[in-house]
Amino acid sequence: MSDTLAHRPITGRLIIATHNPGKLAEMRELLLPYGVDAISAGELGLAEPEETGMSFRDNARIKAQAAAAASGLPAFADDSGLAVDALGGAPGIHSARWAGPDKNFRRAMETIEQKIHERSATTAEQRRAHFVSALCVAWPDCHLEEFEARVDGTLVWPPRGGQGFGYDPMFLPDGHDRTFGEMPSEEKHSLPPRGKGLSHRARAFLKLAEACLERK
Repeated sequence: MSDTLAHRPITGRLIIATHNPGKLAEMRELLLPYGVDAISAGELGLAEPEETGMSFRDNARIKAQAAAAASGLPAFADDSGLAVDALGGAPGIHSARWAGPDKNFRRAMETIEQKIHERSATTAEQRRAHFVSALCVAWPDCHLEEFEARVDGTLVWPPRGGQGFGYDPMFLPDGHDRTFGEMPSEEKHSLPPRGKGLSHRARAFLKLAEACLERK
């Protein structure tokens, strides 16, 4: 839920504050029905700020505010990650860092599996995890809109499917028999009526859309 009392509508051009191609594709897909003219921070050559926050919301705010200040336009940022119960919520806000500078998420998934195995977490209940997404829209005048959502599930091994990105192939959302890596993008991210809006990012975006966007 947003911390602001009066929501501000998103109009005109919007900066998507990411240099991650996977996130960029998902965000553009979510924004498409609303006719928003979106361009990424990477396409504009904006620098990536250091993510020094202690929560997903903190880091989303840092990225959105930096892009808004550098561009003079409203900026939309996401910070998201995987929290594994058996690992005390890790990798959490460090989810991308576990993949290393070369963004090797196969290696990151192997690291998670190894750490779970070391803790003898073998049953489905012991392998519980959730994805979290925090969204922030920042304006150059310092107005903020912030939203957060999560989706719960279980980690499977070996990873399944080549869809999505990051940890998707090892995450089995509750109530489904396919991992996020096995689901097409439209099913996972598109909002009703086109899709089911299953992902953490879609759920957070739905809150944002209800507050700040008008479907075209």
